[in-house]
Amino acid sequence: MDDARDVDALPPVEGEFAPDEHVPVEPTHPDLQIPLPGSVLSAVSLRVGPDADFVELLVRLRKAGADVVSVNSFAATRGEPGVDRVLDVEFRDLDGEAAAAAVRDAVGVASAEPRPTLGQIFGKRVIIIGGGAQVAQVSLGAVTESDRHNLRGERISVDTIALVGEKNIASTVRAVADLPRAHILVLAGSIMGGEITDAVRELQATGIPVITLNMVGSVTSVADLVVSDPVQAGTMAVMAIADTARFSLDRARGRRL
Repeated sequence: MDDARDVDALPPVEGEFAPDEHVPVEPTHPDLQIPLPGSVLSAVSLRVGPDADFVELLVRLRKAGADVVSVNSFAATRGEPGVDRVLDVEFRDLDGEAAAAAVRDAVGVASAEPRPTLGQIFGKRVIIIGGGAQVAQVSLGAVTESDRHNLRGERISVDTIALVGEKNIASTVRAVADLPRAHILVLAGSIMGGEITDAVRELQATGIPVITLNMVGSVTSVADLVVSDPVQAGTMAVMAIADTARFSLDRARGRRL
């Protein structure tokens, strides 16, 4: 039997984790929005008016010692007089209270308050793309498994999108590299290849691993792991990125399960 399909030929993989044992896992790629042990990662929420100068605010934070990681702008929805935007800024190397104090008296700033970062709230993200029925089953496994790890202090969230069409899926796979906190992709469908396979290679080059269901098409030939059961695929995706799991994707890379 072909070794790639022979489950008995697989090297031992520790698929469970000890309930009371924390096993740190080295990140497969840098993620500036996930707090590392011993690092200071903070955020500040600014409610500003039309006179606010984005550049001045960022310069003030930089001068205060912040290494700015991300900036998001949203329309204000509370109806406060003189406030039309909300700026959420995440940064390293500076406490949230100190950052708020540094920009509170800037022109156009109505309020500046520290808040938890999205990485501290939502943590690492599992991205699932493909057909609706398969995506739903992979999501079932991923959400169930993430609950086990999140109860032990992890922060793992699951994002899904059901899509059809080679170009649609390929462009979405490529965009995963730009998603904040995306740590692994699961492709869930019946047939994927062509441009999708090229997109998977490009995504892997950024350091994000890809798990696929066992399907028709060339995408399975480049996936880090091919799993036949969709629920198990979601489970293994979470285990591959969880610090509280003992499963190593490196030891199973290129296999079909």
